[in-house]
Amino acid sequence: MKRLLTLLALVFGAVALICVAAWQLQIPSERTRFDAPANEPRAGSRSPTNVRLPSHVAAEGRLMPYPGAQVTVSTEIGGLIQRMLVEEKAPVAKGQLLAEIKVDEQRAALAEAKARIAEIEAELSLAELELKRSKRLLDQSVASRQDYDRAQRNFDLATAQRQTALATVKRLETTVSKSEVRSPIDGVVLNRYTHPGEMADIGTRLLTIADTNRVRIEAEVDEFDAGCVRVGQAVKITAEGYSGQSWKGTVEEIPDAVSERNLKPQDPARPTDARVLHVKIRLEEPTPLKLGQRVELEFLILE
Repeated sequence: MKRLLTLLALVFGAVALICVAAWQLQIPSERTRFDAPANEPRAGSRSPTNVRLPSHVAAEGRLMPYPGAQVTVSTEIGGLIQRMLVEEKAPVAKGQLLAEIKVDEQRAALAEAKARIAEIEAELSLAELELKRSKRLLDQSVASRQDYDRAQRNFDLATAQRQTALATVKRLETTVSKSEVRSPIDGVVLNRYTHPGEMADIGTRLLTIADTNRVRIEAEVDEFDAGCVRVGQAVKITAEGYSGQSWKGTVEEIPDAVSERNLKPQDPARPTDARVLHVKIRLEEPTPLKLGQRVELEFLILE
């Protein structure tokens, strides 16, 4: 029994010594951990200076015309399309005649209104002579005041009729001029929607014209990458079907607000419900890209 108690005492003593030794070894590490300066990284942690920034931000976009560089030409009056003078892909100049709407009735009415002006001017000349004669006779006390008033009324009536006829001529001339559809810009015909012999209502689309020399890239940059995009930043542009080719661009405009995405991401890893910045990119060199073509973009980030 005494031997058993002695053995147990030795075991408990050894355990106590081991615990004390472990506690003493632990104190320096705990002190070091809690007393380390706040600006020193802990062991095993990564220093911020070691974080590698991305070399570029990827985005997608399309080749689009500058504002005002693409227009859809429509009719201002309704009627039968008499002539279409251009085809698709045809170059056009500003002011060039593109199409004509048949306005034979309006032209006839215009000719009639102009003839009516000539008739009224003859009446006006006669009324003016009668007014002057009545005024002279009234001053000589030969004619009555009533005769003078009648001459004045005839002159005023002829003057008003002339103004009405002039307004009618102007209105008909405007209508006839609208029958001639002219190009508002220099460019190329992208689409033609109508043909001679078709009836057109007011606002019917006739042609789409674009100045293909005034184009830029409209990119959709993920809102989470907005902080990496700057005006003047260099951009690398590539497109499918042009293997090994790339073109240079420069960020020229960044909107002040994010908006909905228009392009469906080709990368399935990208979220489709994220909002984007519609960044505008100026092309620094000619490209073979077509209007509306989809492109891949790399916004280069300088470290």
